[in-house]
Amino acid sequence: MSKPPTVAELAWTGDLTFAATINDITFTLDSAGVRGPSPVGALASALAGCMSMDIAHILTRGRHPFTGLAVRLVGERQKDDPHCFSHITLHVAVQGAVPADAVERAIALSREKYCSVWHSMRQDIVLTTSFEIR
Repeated sequence: MSKPPTVAELAWTGDLTFAATINDITFTLDSAGVRGPSPVGALASALAGCMSMDIAHILTRGRHPFTGLAVRLVGERQKDDPHCFSHITLHVAVQGAVPADAVERAIALSREKYCSVWHSMRQDIVLTTSFEIR
């Protein structure tokens, strides 16, 4: 069963800001990152969100009770145009009695199989992951 297409509609609101609408949800994209995330910030958030949701889903399906999950993404960008990501570090902090191998497996499955955002990005980006259990 295929997923329906993603439709994003943008309307210019002045300067380099746009109202972006996806499925009746509207948010602001701002090149300066003042009134909303920049497009690159939104991409970083999408990647962190996609992998976080995968990890939460995989841990839940594996019956690993966690009480908290926090992710920090740091994206290094190339110096020259188009200033795309060259290295991304994703750190996952899981709270609860979850075995380290289960977290490691969830991160690997997200990266290698499930995260559609990661698989939509350039594959020459270095992605480093780490985790901790609190």
